[in-house]
Amino acid sequence: MFNQFRMKIEKNTVVSLRYKLTDAQNNVIEEPDAPMVYLHGGYEGTFPKIETILDGQDIGYETSIQLEPNEAFGEYDPELLKIEPRARFPEPLEVGMQFEGVPDADAEDESSEASDLDDDPLIYTVTDVAESQVVLDGNHPLAGMALRFWVQVEDIRAATEEEIENQHPEGGESFTFGMPNDDGQVDEDDGDDDFIGEISNPSSPRSPTLH
Repeated sequence: MFNQFRMKIEKNTVVSLRYKLTDAQNNVIEEPDAPMVYLHGGYEGTFPKIETILDGQDIGYETSIQLEPNEAFGEYDPELLKIEPRARFPEPLEVGMQFEGVPDADAEDESSEASDLDDDPLIYTVTDVAESQVVLDGNHPLAGMALRFWVQVEDIRAATEEEIENQHPEGGESFTFGMPNDDGQVDEDDGDDDFIGEISNPSSPRSPTLH
């Protein structure tokens, strides 16, 4: 038991982190009650800069880390904005809803998106709704933002062989800052496209308005 408390963060350890996420002006974006749990060692469980700073640290370590856009969710890409007919979407439709792909999008568009993103589906956020049109933003809600993390190491343990093989902790949730959890639902009225969920304050000053 004593050796467990002396364990340090290294490759193939499972790390529990308390964290607070703010923007560059220290406005709180997320401060969850439950810790973030990830498999350390380049498994994309968190951002590489955070892993680098935590490597070799032990329980109780805390620090503040600033990530520039290229170290977090990338620069904002205006080409990922779309204006689509509202008739393609299920009702009720509200700002903040998210979809994997665009309902009833042309096959050519879907093929292009698939080739650009391989097997990773692009999630669109509804940023504005008018009578006949909808504005969709394929950027991550935190794209283009410098982010500040306060983190504190709550627990460290050795990963099991199964966790290493699966490349994530047992029972661990996908860690998606600023995005809905993975328990979203499939919209029953639209047989092909998944309604992911809703996010709070999704609007961006960079998104066009229909009003």
